[in-house]
Amino acid sequence: MNQAVTTLPVGPALADPPIRTAQAPDWLGEHRGPLTVTDDFAVLDDPLEQQAFTERIQAEGQEGQAESVLMVQGMYCAACADTVESALQGLPGVREARVHAATRRLRVRWDPSLTRMSTLAQAVGRAGYRLLPMQQALSISQRLQETRQALWRLFVAGFCMMQVMMYAWPAYVTAPGEIPPDIDQLLRWASWVISLPVVFFASGPFFRSAWNDLRRGRVGMDTPVSLGILVTFLVSSAATFDPSGPWGAEVWFDSLTMFVFFLLGGRYLEHKARDRTAGALDSLMNRLPAACERQTGDGIYETVSIRRLATGDVVRVPAGEAFPADGELLDERATVDEALLTGESHPLTRTRGEHVVAGSFNLAGPVHVRLLRVGGDTRFAQIVRLMEQASTEKPRLAILADRVAAPFLVLVLLAAALAGWYWWQIDHTQAFAVAVAVLIVTCPCALSLATPAAMLASAGSLARKGVLVRRLQAFETLAGIDTVVFDKTGTLTHEGLSLCKVRTRPGLDRAQALALAAALAQGSLHPASRALAREAPGAGLPHLRDHAEVAGQGMQGRLPDGTLVRLGSAGFCGGTPPASRDEDAPVVHLSDERGWMASFVLQESLRADAAAAVASLRGQGLRTLLLSGDRPQAAGRIAQAVGVDEVIAQASPERKLQEIAAMQAQGRRVAMVGDGLNDGPVLARADTSFALGHAAPLAQAQSDFVIQGASVMDVVDTLHLARATMRVVRQNLVWAAVYNAVSVPLALVGWMPPWLAGLGMAGSSLLVIGNALRLSARSPRQGMAEVPATA
Repeated sequence: MNQAVTTLPVGPALADPPIRTAQAPDWLGEHRGPLTVTDDFAVLDDPLEQQAFTERIQAEGQEGQAESVLMVQGMYCAACADTVESALQGLPGVREARVHAATRRLRVRWDPSLTRMSTLAQAVGRAGYRLLPMQQALSISQRLQETRQALWRLFVAGFCMMQVMMYAWPAYVTAPGEIPPDIDQLLRWASWVISLPVVFFASGPFFRSAWNDLRRGRVGMDTPVSLGILVTFLVSSAATFDPSGPWGAEVWFDSLTMFVFFLLGGRYLEHKARDRTAGALDSLMNRLPAACERQTGDGIYETVSIRRLATGDVVRVPAGEAFPADGELLDERATVDEALLTGESHPLTRTRGEHVVAGSFNLAGPVHVRLLRVGGDTRFAQIVRLMEQASTEKPRLAILADRVAAPFLVLVLLAAALAGWYWWQIDHTQAFAVAVAVLIVTCPCALSLATPAAMLASAGSLARKGVLVRRLQAFETLAGIDTVVFDKTGTLTHEGLSLCKVRTRPGLDRAQALALAAALAQGSLHPASRALAREAPGAGLPHLRDHAEVAGQGMQGRLPDGTLVRLGSAGFCGGTPPASRDEDAPVVHLSDERGWMASFVLQESLRADAAAAVASLRGQGLRTLLLSGDRPQAAGRIAQAVGVDEVIAQASPERKLQEIAAMQAQGRRVAMVGDGLNDGPVLARADTSFALGHAAPLAQAQSDFVIQGASVMDVVDTLHLARATMRVVRQNLVWAAVYNAVSVPLALVGWMPPWLAGLGMAGSSLLVIGNALRLSARSPRQGMAEVPATA
């Protein structure tokens, strides 16, 4: 895997190296087409390929377990998610299996010592679905194949429905007995023949899903739908074969075909809307190219899978393509789009030696990069893991809806049977129509989609802005908070320091002092040195000899004339600076052999939007606090600048936990915003939490939202969108309840024919999805203002 790294020339020498295509297998190995349910799925057991979708769990008590995230193909409604989960739960080695209906993602926690991924894929295959890594499942060819098949079913149902309606129309416009019996029978036979493709082809997904559920001893959402289709077809067929029999008075081929068409049409539109809802997550998670051009030892470029890249490899990235890994730029400059990582929509310029990150796009001309981090070590991989967790999680309300849906389906079957029996006593020709209408109209698809569709739409909207959602459930919590607690350093302020004041001895001007200080500060990583180095341009700085850093004290060097100059603390510089009027601010001194030369007063730089964000939160009636481990003077200055209600300074990590716990004991619902390593415990203890994108990994692991661009106003925007999301969720749940409360009685009294029941069922699911799409169509900052607060 590792290759010798050859030092690349820059400029024209890089322009036209020869290219050859490596014959490395793709993720399918010997397979050259998509996996099917009859494959053995052995390629999924390849450790190299598993790196793309599997992560080993390091948590205590779960050693040896793995967690995989894959796409489930063949799903078209919430019932399919339940079927896939039931196919995996209970298998040896499977600890947990969760399928998100809106994103069609499966998150399965399993023990590789007890089972294999191919075994799990085969179990799902026997249920009628396919497990695929996301890069192939989200490919254009696979999407086109799924869309094409759904459109064919819809076309067959629609075409046959029009023909059957043409044959049924005379019965609607004529009086009984006006149509001769032989013509009436001919029209019935024609309708029966044309209904066959609708039942045996277009309705296939409903029957397959219902059969898989029944084999596992459970009632799924497609069970009443399939029973309705089957009963309607069998009764109408009996009436066609035996016109003088007990059911010969009427046929319902028109209602049957119309119902199937409406249902397929609704589910197709629901599928497209669901793709749009999850589209932001999919597009961000599938940015990396499948292959890239890697330089070999002889300077030739070969095309290889990105999973075969190693640290130290040199790759060429064409214009318009994403960088495959984190690396160092070898060309003079590159224009990159890092919106995914920073939320910054404007292109950025990177120069030779600067780092580029996986997932960001190269916008102008081919560039060459030496790789520093590949695969799961890249920043992009960490973001994908955060997004995968959100896209496979079921919110609490969604889990509750699923629990309600299961017994509700049993009640639906009982209600349909009782309605059919009751109407049989009155008019047996109407009994089956009423039973079928009850079966169809009460399918709880809208109830199951109400919560996840809205939360996923909001997560996609935030992802486009650079805010990653780790838990969808956090939307519900965030919408109800009343207190926001901020860390100071790195959250309300920038991580580094900025220059505030410069005091110099007589005869030395400010520019000369800054130039000399910047020359001494070069090469030091100390925050004070970096702040001074930024204040003076790199060109024109004095040249220093014997330039060195004295640990814990400062920098020193000699000017061309041999004069020793120093930058650092007052004790290190040896001079006697004038009395400081900034006792609570960091001060750096500059001296030469004559003594004190200058003093540089530094301060923490407040984020540009910090005060506006705090003001906005207070304007909404939220209490704001600053919880910092810094000195009271420094914390108080920042608190006064941003306008928080209360400040708590010199707080150790233990005291921060105690303060959060005390607020919660008072009944307050707390959101914590932090970034440091010591913020991890308090982020976990708060009701909900935000970590800034540069935060320590522990802080991000304990937070619910990760703000990539480190903008404090993103906290406000996310709060707005969370409240709008919960309003949409409530609207969806109320609609699903009202729909069933109105439709079920109408179906029971015989006022809702089967075709109208199918239209109502499809329309209710579409309304729920469409209502959720309003969240993805708006920016987070618009969320609170534009989503009406009905329901």
